[in-house]
Amino acid sequence: MSRIVFQVAGIPALKAAFGAIGLCVAATCVSTGAWAQDRAQHLPTVQLGAGMHNIKAEVAQTPQEQEIGLMFRTSMGGNDGMIFIFDRPGKQCFWMKNTLIPLAVAFVADDGTVVNVDEMKPQTLDPHCSTKPVRFVLEMNTGWFTKRAIKEGFKLTGAPFGTPR
Repeated sequence: MSRIVFQVAGIPALKAAFGAIGLCVAATCVSTGAWAQDRAQHLPTVQLGAGMHNIKAEVAQTPQEQEIGLMFRTSMGGNDGMIFIFDRPGKQCFWMKNTLIPLAVAFVADDGTVVNVDEMKPQTLDPHCSTKPVRFVLEMNTGWFTKRAIKEGFKLTGAPFGTPR
């Protein structure tokens, strides 16, 4: 066991120490956005359709890509998203750890039918799960599905679902 002892030579030294800490914190806050965006992954995309709406979705297919997902993004285009493709249907649950932007999530069956939709707040660990086993999960900006009246039973199109876009 080791112990670290801090000794302060006086109030001026204490003020200097807290000043230095304050500068470090301020620098970190200013650079967090750029740092976060640099850590975001950028994956190949696929075109999906939601009625008359086009979606450019990055494809997260490996466990490593799925684990990172949209973490560390500071923004996302209006019709951009990420589709998670799993090997087999299962109950899929998502959280928002290290995710800086609010998202909406659609859990999607093999044929492109939306099983359920949910809204997710940034930086939370609340689980958001499919109500049935699914292979596909599509994340978009918050409110995207609601604004377009996309809900349970709606059919998405595109290569992952075996339908043309």
